[in-house]
Amino acid sequence: QVQLVESGGALVQAGGSLRLSCAASGRTFSRYVVGWFRQAPGTEREFVAVIGWSDAMTSYAGSVKGRFTISRDNAKNMVYLQMNSLKPEDTGVYYCAAKETVAELTTTRYDYWGQGTQVTVSS
Repeated sequence: QVQLVESGGALVQAGGSLRLSCAASGRTFSRYVVGWFRQAPGTEREFVAVIGWSDAMTSYAGSVKGRFTISRDNAKNMVYLQMNSLKPEDTGVYYCAAKETVAELTTTRYDYWGQGTQVTVSS
């Protein structure tokens, strides 16, 4: 069982930066793949980034590639999403999610989800 808690969301101007954090419980957190997703009002939840058991495996949605960086610190049971050059279209609730299997990583088929943190980018 894994519990996830996101933090770091805020209101920021376009061009600004934010770092989101995902704190996880559980002694075996390092075995989980962790993804970040986001959901804007009236839209479906969409994939943003994913990280494997270490920083060696990462993948990003095309819309954030080059601007966002996902990383993890297994000693602290933390996963981060550094977001730079933010755009108004990055606005939404950001969720972290975890799963043990390395499959369907860009879909919402994850086993554990946090409650989300709001990111609002003003123009």
